[in-house]
Amino acid sequence: MKGAWWRIGWRNLGRNRRRTLITAIGLALGYLAVVVMAGLSRGLVSEMIDNGTGMLTGQLQVFAEEYLPDRGIYETIGGREGVDVEALVAQVEADPNVAASAPRVYAGGLVSTGRATAAGVILGVDPEREPLVSRLLSHIDEGRAPTPGHYEIVIGREMARQLNAGPGDEVVVVAPGADGSLGNDLFIVSGIFTTTITELDLGHAVAPLEVVQELVALAPGRIHEIAARVDDPWAADAAAAAVSTAMGGGDASEVAVRPWTEFRPEMVEYARLVSSMEWMLIVFVFGMAIWGVANTMLMSSYERRREFAVMLALGGSPGFIVRSVLAEALVLGVVALAAGLAVTLPILAWWKAAPPDMSWVYGGFTMAGGLMRPILRVEWPTSMIFITAGAMFVTALAAALYPAYRSARVPPADTLAGR
Repeated sequence: MKGAWWRIGWRNLGRNRRRTLITAIGLALGYLAVVVMAGLSRGLVSEMIDNGTGMLTGQLQVFAEEYLPDRGIYETIGGREGVDVEALVAQVEADPNVAASAPRVYAGGLVSTGRATAAGVILGVDPEREPLVSRLLSHIDEGRAPTPGHYEIVIGREMARQLNAGPGDEVVVVAPGADGSLGNDLFIVSGIFTTTITELDLGHAVAPLEVVQELVALAPGRIHEIAARVDDPWAADAAAAAVSTAMGGGDASEVAVRPWTEFRPEMVEYARLVSSMEWMLIVFVFGMAIWGVANTMLMSSYERRREFAVMLALGGSPGFIVRSVLAEALVLGVVALAAGLAVTLPILAWWKAAPPDMSWVYGGFTMAGGLMRPILRVEWPTSMIFITAGAMFVTALAAALYPAYRSARVPPADTLAGR
């Protein structure tokens, strides 16, 4: 009799093919809904993290231990002696999780055209390295990026509006220097960036690193920060620990290494919330589906009550009947899973390759400080593909427990007598 209950379970699915098909389709659609929604929610989280850290901050930051929270202009990596910037960048990029890194200098100052003045952060960057770490310079929609070594500056759209300035115009930048002096120089606006994030478009300007260092009286080896990009944002913690360990004995030993999970904790909390909602979705969808499967199994077992009675009368064990009913439910789960995978995987593959752009309905918006593009992006929810499959089988088996119990307790004499 070994394996007979599997064959019986498979055979019994064909007794009422329409009912079986409807139930299988219901389970398959539940599988599709859970997996696709998980992919969408993870895509939303990835989009938020990508834009929240990739626009400016990077996924990893290296700075002097005393630099935060005041961001004092004097608190540079390596102190007043500075560091070998190229060697430090190479040390950060030596970690396999780090894709790229770039040095930065920050200064608070005023940008003026003579007719109007705007206050903001003057960010000194390496124009060649910075695009590998952040996307701020890629949002230049008028003009171009500053040329290394030239007194050129890129300003945000809102700052440009306040100053009534555009590419080619001259602006005066005034900022306090590290030596106590008041630095001021004449810059040419080379470009204007637009991120739609007011804090950036109004309060930030970008100029070449060496020019900003000269403006605020910092030696070439003195920088405030190295920002790094980590292709897998969730590997940032491991990368930070590895980089911190690697720097333990060098001339930059008084440094702190901070992953995005520390300076953007709200994003971590949102990601955890989304993860918990995936489990709630599984419970809700298959909690509803269990009633449909239970109805199918009850009707199937009711129609076969005389068959069960004959089996019991001939000496069949109740356990065999229970196994046959559970096998039927299990086979139903296999059929539903095959149908669900056949529909879900191609949809996910197409959706990931060509995410629908909803900008025609609504423009970009911000969430947790990050720009959210109106693109319905999905990520492969690999774990949920298997977890949802397991939930489907649990649903099918749980729904079959009561019908199996009732079938095993059919009274043979009364049932065969029609009572």
